[in-house]
Amino acid sequence: MLTSGLLRTLFGRVGLARPVGALACALAAAGVAYLSSSHAPQRNEGVNATYELRGRVVNVADGDTVTLQTDGGQRRVRLASIDAPEVGHGQVKPGQPFGQAARKSLEGMVAGRTLTAKCYEKDQYARDVCDLPGDGGHTVNWQQVDAGYAWANTARHGEYLRDATLPAVERKARDQRKGLWAQAGAIAPWEWRYQCWNHGKCAAADATPASTPTPTP
Repeated sequence: MLTSGLLRTLFGRVGLARPVGALACALAAAGVAYLSSSHAPQRNEGVNATYELRGRVVNVADGDTVTLQTDGGQRRVRLASIDAPEVGHGQVKPGQPFGQAARKSLEGMVAGRTLTAKCYEKDQYARDVCDLPGDGGHTVNWQQVDAGYAWANTARHGEYLRDATLPAVERKARDQRKGLWAQAGAIAPWEWRYQCWNHGKCAAADATPASTPTPTP
């Protein structure tokens, strides 16, 4: 990094001291900015680089998670951009109202189908985060929101929302009181996990017993 003194010496003119000093400060600032950007962690780096998974849907765990049987083995797939009501996971993690209904809705759309998923990345649970092809040019993800069995995933200021059309689809389903919107005071799954699973505030928990979905043969 060139200092103002060195630059002043190189230019050899005292009258250039102030502009040279300003130039040196600018160069120093640029160097700091470069170092900061080159060493800072990149947020969601490569998130737009998609890949595909082709396989048969052999299990539907809940309203936004399925298992694909691919040539390379089974892959758990989390539907991108949406969040469905939680199903129960034992007494300490009760399910939400409409959790089982959301699972059955997704099961009706994809169980036993062979399809090609468009995927973005893996999440913290090693699930592939993907869009599943649906009917009428829409994704299954879109169809779950349209049917009123999932939210557009706007948690963390929309960090997980890749399909920007979904909030409007959700509002329409809400206005038409489809699916879970038939109930008053529906709680978003990310709020449910925090309030109920983390803090035990589980008002209106789903009375439907948690069950392990039967894999599709």
